[in-house]
Amino acid sequence: MVMLSPFEVSVNSSELAVREALQDFLQALDPLKLDIEESGTVELVLAEVLNNIVEHAYPSPAPSGSIGIRCVHHNDGLHLTITDHGQAMPDGTAPLGRQAALNVDLMDLPEGGFGWFLIQDLARDVTYTRVGEENQLTMRLAVAMHA
Repeated sequence: MVMLSPFEVSVNSSELAVREALQDFLQALDPLKLDIEESGTVELVLAEVLNNIVEHAYPSPAPSGSIGIRCVHHNDGLHLTITDHGQAMPDGTAPLGRQAALNVDLMDLPEGGFGWFLIQDLARDVTYTRVGEENQLTMRLAVAMHA
């Protein structure tokens, strides 16, 4: 089984840059030969995290900033650390990620709030800390695991 060397991706906090960074990140995982479900999990979780950073940590008209993604492959999956120097999370904690009520009229469905539920449902060991001026989000994706 292939063990991937640790790598980092740096991305500017814009929607276009996020799309390009996702492609680069997934391409860096090619040696692992992830199946479509594993690849989809990685892409969905990382897209949600990065889009949340662009939208909330660096909200318009604030100047854009840099987002760092570090990936370390262990036997229990991919360990990710995502950092930025944008605004801190409200109350210094990540949202609980509760599933929104879907048994309501179409017009009463919430516009957002699904992202953190998906992140916490698909990732493991999700933690958020603010260290000085830096947001640090860590998680483990249970893909490319080796016994």
